[in-house]
Parts: sequence; C-alpha cells; structure tokens
Amino acid sequence: MIDQSQLIYFIAASAALTFLPGPDILFVLTQSISQGKIAGIATATGLCTGILVHTSAAAFGISALVYKSALAFEIVKYAGAAYLLYLAWNALKEDDKLVSSAPIRENNTFALYRRGIFMNVLNPKVALFFLAFLPQFINTGAGSVPMQMVFLGVVFLVQAWLIFFAISVFAGTIGEKITQKPGIGKYIKWGKTGIFTVIGVKLALSHK
Repeated sequence: MIDQSQLIYFIAASAALTFLPGPDILFVLTQSISQGKIAGIATATGLCTGILVHTSAAAFGISALVYKSALAFEIVKYAGAAYLLYLAWNALKEDDKLVSSAPIRENNTFALYRRGIFMNVLNPKVALFFLAFLPQFINTGAGSVPMQMVFLGVVFLVQAWLIFFAISVFAGTIGEKITQKPGIGKYIKWGKTGIFTVIGVKLALSHK
C-alpha cells in the first residue's frame, strides 16, 4: 500500500490543487452566495461524487480510452459545455428579488447535488486530470494499481469536500448578508449567468 510520507505529500498536493481557482470552486461559491450554505454544500457533495466516477474511470482505463478517442472527448466536452450554458440560461431567468430566508433559499438540495454531479462528470478535463495525477503516487510494487488509484481518489474526494464545505459556510454567511440589500439580486443573477457562460465557453473551446 502507499506509504505514509507519500500519502501526506499527496494530500498536500491535492489540497493545493483544490484551492486553485477553477470551475468547481467558482460553482460552489456562486451557489453558496446566491442560495445559502446548504446549497453550496449540496453542490460540493455532488461535485465530489463525480470524483468517484472519474477515479473509477482512471483506475480501470476508461479515461485513457476517452483521451485516445478524439470523438469521445469532443462528445463529452460539448455535452458539458451545453449543460453549463443551460445553467446560465436558467440563472438568467431567475427573479431579481432573492429571498433572504435560508430555509426557502436552500430547499432544493437534491437538484443542486445532481447538478454538481453532472457538471463534474461532463467535464473531460477532470477525467484527464485524474488520469495524469493519480499515477504519480502509485507504488507498483505495493499491490493492485487500480485499487491504489481508487484509494487515492477517495482521499482526494474527502479533502476536496472538506475544503468546499468550509468555503460553502463562509460564502453562505456572506451571502445571507448581501442578499438582504435592495437590488442586489439583479447583480447576483447576472454574476451567476456570466460565470456559467464563461466556464461553458471555455470548456467548449478547450483542447486535450
């Protein structure tokens, strides 16, 4: 199995990568500020559930097939971009008047959880990231390579969820304060629309 020092290094590297500005952390921040900390946590949990899919794919060679097949990569990429643009359109149609009551703002947690899964799974860049990142910490003489990759994927998932949880609580607390200000809902709506659109277009224009 993976030795302790290597595992500590893996956790440190994973945490540093999780904190880097990217689609996932922006998604969690957006949902937390606009809909509350529970919404952010639900979104983060969905994103981290998607990590299990990518980890399993990397461990058992599916990600490698996607990487080798230009058509498969393009299909997943454009599906992910289309989904993000769909989220942008939904955000654009939201009412400018946000409800500041947390129980009402955070009532559709399962939909947000599902949204997080879709966003993560439909991003081929995440699949290729795990395909490139996990093998660097594998000890070929310490047992099953796929099982080591699955174990590392679970460790990555746990640390990512803990970081996203803290971000959700922090951003949700800020959101509860700013959403009470008159007229702020319009700016948050346009902010969400812009973030989803930029991420979607960037994904659509991305290459391997």
